[in-house]
Amino acid sequence: MAWFKRQSGELDTSGEKRVRTEGLWVKCDGCRQIIWKKDLEENLNVCPKCGKHFRIDARARLAQLLDDNRYEVFDSNLVSTDPLKFVDLKAYSSRLKQAKADSGLKDAVINALGKLNGRAVIVSAMEYSFIGGSMGAVVGEAITRAIEKAMETRTPIIIVSASGGARMMEGVISLMQLAKISAALARLDAARVPYISVLTDPTTGGVTASFAMLGDLNIAEPGALIGFAGPRVIEQTIRQKLPPGFQRSEFLLEHGMLDAVVVRKDLKGYITRALDFMVQAA
Repeated sequence: MAWFKRQSGELDTSGEKRVRTEGLWVKCDGCRQIIWKKDLEENLNVCPKCGKHFRIDARARLAQLLDDNRYEVFDSNLVSTDPLKFVDLKAYSSRLKQAKADSGLKDAVINALGKLNGRAVIVSAMEYSFIGGSMGAVVGEAITRAIEKAMETRTPIIIVSASGGARMMEGVISLMQLAKISAALARLDAARVPYISVLTDPTTGGVTASFAMLGDLNIAEPGALIGFAGPRVIEQTIRQKLPPGFQRSEFLLEHGMLDAVVVRKDLKGYITRALDFMVQAA
C-alpha cells in the first residue's frame, strides 16, 4: 500500500501526515458561517451563531422528544404499492426502492409509543428524505392508525410534519388521505384526546391543508416553510410580490395561523406543559 490510515489522519510514503476533514464542517444557509459538525449536533442541529434550525430526520425527532430515546414502533410493516404504474423521469417503483434503501424505512413516517417527561404519548414523525415526506396511502393509513390508537388508549398524540404534500404518483389515492386523517382527527376531538401538531421545515401541500393545521395546539419551529402552494407559484398566479417572510412560521404566527413558534431546545418542555394543561382540561 502507498499509505495507511491512522485514527488521527493518514500517512503517505513520504511521512507527511494528511488529516481528512471531509464531512467535519457544515456551512449554515442562514448566516453562511462554517460550523464544526460536532458542535452543530450537540446544539440539536441548530446553528449556534444565527439560530437556524437545520432539518433533522424522523429518528432524531423521536430521540429528542421521547425519554431516553426509548420507544415502541408500531405499524411499521405497511408498504406502498404502485397502483397507477406511475412513471415520470423514472418509475415510481424504482423511487420507492431507492427511498427505502436510503432511509432504512418502508415509508415516510414512523409511529412510536413512548414517554415524554414521564407521560405516555404517541408520536407520528414524518421523514422528509423519503420522497420528500410525501403523503401516500401508507403515510395516510399509518397516521390514521396512530390517531385511532390514541383514541382507544386515551393517549395524547403528537404529529411532527415534514412534507412536500400529497404523493402525486398515487393520484387520487393520495388525496383521499387528507379526508381520512381529518375524519379520524374529528373523532379524536370528540373523544377529547389531546392532539399537538408540530410543523417543521417544510410543511406544505396537502399535509398543511389537512392534519398539520388541525391540532388542538399548532406549534412550529423557527423559520419553517409552511403553506399550500410554494411562494413562486403564488407570485406567478397573483402577479404580485409577496411580503417579506411570507409562509415562514413567524409570519404565520403574526397572522393567527399558529399558536406558537418554539425553538428546538425548548420544544419538549413546551409540549410537556401544554399536555399537562390539556389533559386536566379534558
